Amino acid sequence: MSIVTAPATGPGDAPAAGGPGSPALPDSPWRATWRRLWGDRGSRTALIAAALLILVALTAPLLSRMGGWSPTAFDADAIDPYLGGLPHGALGGISAEHWFGVEPVTGRDLFARVVHGAQVSLLIAFSATAIVVVTGTAAGIAAGYFGGRVDTVLSRLMDLTMSFPSLIFMIAMMSVAQDVNRVVLMTVVIGVFGWPGIARVVRAEALSLRHREFVEAARSCGTGPWRILTQQVLPNISGPVIAYTTLLIPGMISTEAALSFLGVGVRPPTPSWGQMIAEAVAYYETDPMYFIVPSAFLFVAVLAFTVLGDALRDILDPQGGRP
Repeated sequence: MSIVTAPATGPGDAPAAGGPGSPALPDSPWRATWRRLWGDRGSRTALIAAALLILVALTAPLLSRMGGWSPTAFDADAIDPYLGGLPHGALGGISAEHWFGVEPVTGRDLFARVVHGAQVSLLIAFSATAIVVVTGTAAGIAAGYFGGRVDTVLSRLMDLTMSFPSLIFMIAMMSVAQDVNRVVLMTVVIGVFGWPGIARVVRAEALSLRHREFVEAARSCGTGPWRILTQQVLPNISGPVIAYTTLLIPGMISTEAALSFLGVGVRPPTPSWGQMIAEAVAYYETDPMYFIVPSAFLFVAVLAFTVLGDALRDILDPQGGRP
């Protein structure tokens, strides 16, 4: 009877990675988040739709050139002047030349205007969201960590901003400011009134973290407030901030569309989904495609980012931002 002995291992030897005796390497938080997000069918669909919309916005000039029309070019041959400028053909003039049809009266290509409208809407939404997140996170983390007078002043400022009739002020500002870049003005105005919501979420998280052991240890070692905020507190509230940020985007898209629909947003000939829907109201019976196409893009954008934001909130902030 022979005895088989295992090879000796030195003190520096370790089991091979992935072997039967080696522990499984844990996923990083972001990899686990991605796996859960991609594993859910609804979240995966929303993520793909949001990514496609962002791609459309980034490549809008290229897509309009592929379609053969710019968003401001008129095509008089595509409309019938004897029928009040309605498009030739069925479904709003959809053809090999005009993929989504044309606008009544003007004959402008609807595909070119929709993809450029995506660029304008998402640019305003993302820029305003960035202003909101940076301002709100800074105010909330300062109020929650420092407390005292800083918390009192910032909290009262949050209450004042949230109680202000922001929509009325937005309409008034957009109506009065005539010779200003409308995209920049809309971004700033929307961003100024949106920060208190995320500031309150961040403040609640910072309040729960400022007396935690690792923060107290850093403070007792003489670490300054700036390093504690950036290296200890901020990384621990990044999950709720990311989840809240994703949920902000559909609201920003809707706000931009609403202001443009009311006629105080982006001015023609710059395309916008809200502006196109407002102009299409007069033609929804005679040319329903003019109303359906921009409405469908707006609906898909808001729905995709809402579903994506809900999924990220459930993964990254299951307690809903409660301390």
